[in-house]
Formats: sequence, structure tokens, C-alpha cells
Amino acid sequence: MKKLLIVLGVLLGGIISAFTLSASSLNNTVAGPFEDVVSAIKQGDVNGLSRYLDNNVEINIGGKANSYSKAQAEIILKDFFSKNQVKSFELVHQGGEASKFGIGTLTTSGGNYRLSFFLQKKGGSMVLNELRFESK
Repeated sequence: MKKLLIVLGVLLGGIISAFTLSASSLNNTVAGPFEDVVSAIKQGDVNGLSRYLDNNVEINIGGKANSYSKAQAEIILKDFFSKNQVKSFELVHQGGEASKFGIGTLTTSGGNYRLSFFLQKKGGSMVLNELRFESK
């Protein structure tokens, strides 16, 4: 009887461990807004970025900064990425909790840029409200 209880305990422990590992690996595959924005930048995917654009977005490209509506920002970003095919994006620094930011090196067919972006909590979601492309 004692052996049966030990075997059942080991089996139950194994099953619980398997479910715990399965749940934790599932959490690692769910991307949040920050990860989605990084992924969209790596692909030069304006549609992926536009999902997170705020109603007004500040965009600075090569020292020319302006605040644009979401629709205007999409046009500006489409133009930038059509002229600068993304080769790679390496995230160098990230931070924040309520608001998040990322800084990285964007390598494109048109040159290299230091890219900074800022996500801010607005309502129940995160919105992208600033993008800076600084020539390196």
C-alpha cells in the first residue's frame, strides 16, 4: 500500500510539473505590444506598427521632427520604409514599466539609424506615440 501511494505521488508530481512547464512555455510565446513593435520594425512592417500608433505621433527622421495624425504617420512611415529597406534591427536598450521605450540600431539599404520609440499606457492599452530615426 505504501509503495502504491509513493508511485501515485510521483505520478501526480510529474503531471503537475508537466502542466507547469507547458503553461510557462505558453506564456513565453505570447507577445505584448513592445515585442510586436520590435518585430514590426525588424520587418519594416508599417501595418504592424500602425496597430499601436496613437492618434497623434511625433516622428523625427534625420532631424526633421513633427507631430502627425495616425493617418499621416502611416504615410510618413510607409515612405521611409519604402526608401529604406530594413536589413536588420538590433534592440540595444529597453526600459520602463507603465510607459516603455526601446533604443536600437536599424540597418537599412539607405543607411544606419539609431531608432528610439516610446510606448505609453493609454486607457487599457499601450500606444506608440514617438519614433526617432537618427542617422549614424
